[in-house]
Amino acid sequence: MTFSTILYHEMREADNLNPNRPSPIDVKQAYDDQLPAALFVTLAQFKEQMQYLKDNNFHTLTLHEVIAHYYEGHPLPENAVLLTFDDCFQSLKEYAYPVLKAHGFHATAFVVTGWLHDAARAFDPDLSICLSKDELRAMTDVFQYANHTDQFHQRSDEQTSVMMEESDDALAHDLATCNHFVTETDVFAYPFGLFNDRNVALLKKLGFKLAFTTEQAKNEPTTDPLRLNRYVIPHFLPFEQFKTIVN
Repeated sequence: MTFSTILYHEMREADNLNPNRPSPIDVKQAYDDQLPAALFVTLAQFKEQMQYLKDNNFHTLTLHEVIAHYYEGHPLPENAVLLTFDDCFQSLKEYAYPVLKAHGFHATAFVVTGWLHDAARAFDPDLSICLSKDELRAMTDVFQYANHTDQFHQRSDEQTSVMMEESDDALAHDLATCNHFVTETDVFAYPFGLFNDRNVALLKKLGFKLAFTTEQAKNEPTTDPLRLNRYVIPHFLPFEQFKTIVN
């Protein structure tokens, strides 16, 4: 059977979301970037989407279920969907976690460990601030944490991530550093959805079981588990289209 993986990055109250203003990131690593508004949803939209999943008896997958599906032939439950969140900004704790916990949902967060602050910061809706390790540890009843690099979530240009330019040895070291913290050490998400065949081959060599892109399509039993698809959910996505994606 097919299943959809959906991807969120950031979330705000509707009054704090300006569709014309990107959000500067605040991370521990010396790295400056801005998140485009297209990577945000409103809290009201997220609540509506999660309520739809709850009302229609969707099963929120764990990574273990996806691995068992691809490597052991286990069938997926009916109405299966995988919820993912990238980068671990404050809205993960402020908004997503309470909603998911209230519904009893599972979700996966992909962690850039080099971005995590040493201590919690005050929530600021005008910035995309990363959480701390302690804040993530406090949410393991909902989230599994998987690898999104330690220092290599950067890009040289729109089509080239730093990961694509680094040597295999350097990338292997970076992935190992991230794996010291995350709970799921054989699951990865490509930064910016950018990668090359050499990256895929290295992940396979290192024993990674799943890796996620940002290609917008459903996942089939025949989909390469190291090139799994994900639907990015933007704030301008009509609710009817969300329902089409998950069904």
